[in-house]
Amino acid sequence: MPPGTKAMAQYDYDLFTIGAGSGGVRASRYAARLGARVAAAEERYLGGTCVNAGCIPKKLFSYAAHYGEDIAHAAGYGWNVAAAAFDWPTLIANKDREIARLNGVYAKLLAAAGVTLLDGRATGVDAHTVECAGRRISAHYILVATGGWPVVPPVPGAELAISSNEAFHLAELPRRALVVGGGYIAAEFASIFNGLGVDTTLVYRGERLLKEFDADLGGFLAGEMQRKGVRIRFHSNIEHIARAAHGQALRATLADGSVLETDCVMYATGRAPNTRGLGLADAGVKLAANGAVVVDAKFQSSVPSIYAVGDVIDRVLLTPVALAEGMVVAENLFGSGDRSLDYEGIATAIFSNPSVGTVGLSETKARERVGDIDVYRTTFGSLRDQLTGSGEQVLMKLVVDRNTERVLGVHMVGPDAGEIIQGFAVALRCGATKYQFDATIGIHPTIAEEFVTMREAVG
Repeated sequence: MPPGTKAMAQYDYDLFTIGAGSGGVRASRYAARLGARVAAAEERYLGGTCVNAGCIPKKLFSYAAHYGEDIAHAAGYGWNVAAAAFDWPTLIANKDREIARLNGVYAKLLAAAGVTLLDGRATGVDAHTVECAGRRISAHYILVATGGWPVVPPVPGAELAISSNEAFHLAELPRRALVVGGGYIAAEFASIFNGLGVDTTLVYRGERLLKEFDADLGGFLAGEMQRKGVRIRFHSNIEHIARAAHGQALRATLADGSVLETDCVMYATGRAPNTRGLGLADAGVKLAANGAVVVDAKFQSSVPSIYAVGDVIDRVLLTPVALAEGMVVAENLFGSGDRSLDYEGIATAIFSNPSVGTVGLSETKARERVGDIDVYRTTFGSLRDQLTGSGEQVLMKLVVDRNTERVLGVHMVGPDAGEIIQGFAVALRCGATKYQFDATIGIHPTIAEEFVTMREAVG
């Protein structure tokens, strides 16, 4: 039984979770298995952003976008493929069916763990009370796991634009698309639209894509995306969006006065913590300027009985991180009480075309932290592309502490980058050195073997 059971008996539940996304579901299930009485409320859809408007549908769209290129490249291997035709409604219907299946899986997981699931919006009343579906419910602990929501800048005509949320449900595939942003969502959707045959332009106010990552990644990715047909306009931003004089077309006026005509403007310019209207401030919970719940290392807010995990705390906006944070909360409240989370060395991938995988420190961060480093970098055409005529290039990079030989960062742009980097994330977690990389015999012929064959530092 969880600690403090007698004290918690005065409440309807030991834990009440607001939001049944990745972090909320994981914390609720784990807490219930530790003996806690748990309820979770969800007003929108089970599984949160990841399952419904993020990781899963986006990866399915990314797969779809690659098939056209794969079919074209098949000719180099002797396949005589008839002219391919893509059907957007089929993709949407099949995607929706898979999402519905996953929604059902989440419901079953909660039920199997003994978690009471409430369908509705829950808001905080005080330190131990929430209101949901017209009734007040008490809990010893409250967990806020409401995620984030796309932000569309308030430019004139912004109501004519969409975010990634709406992109998953477009009635028809646009002939032309204008994607605004330079982060991973912008790069991914520009690649998706382009891969599905949409005339695609990416507009970004900065000087390079993926500014939060190693500088080589964004620059190399932009070059490859442009080679594949995406037009990228750096140092640009939209000043105004309006309907064109004909049909449903849109006219986006940029800061330099130029006008781009398109059928769809999609903003991928960031997300904000989803705390508006939750009553958290009224309950005494301290919020950051952007609405994020301010928490400590144990994910406890300024109100001792209220915790928060996932995108709503605006730390690392990744599903596996939310899952890990949820486990920490459940274990610390109802288990051993000594679990923590280390944010160092979290691997991630961008499912653009080509894809990006990265773990550890960027070259810049490594120089700031340890000073003397060695950089190993290589670019090449993979064996697969030698018969396709595509000219696609791969970038692979290692950042190494010169004094200790420890590998500090592993970065890649190329096919299956996420799959490859996952394994190297384990190596970095174990403190692998460049000597150990060099002593590892590679698998030939693969792209991944380049990470254990780079011998000459370039910087």
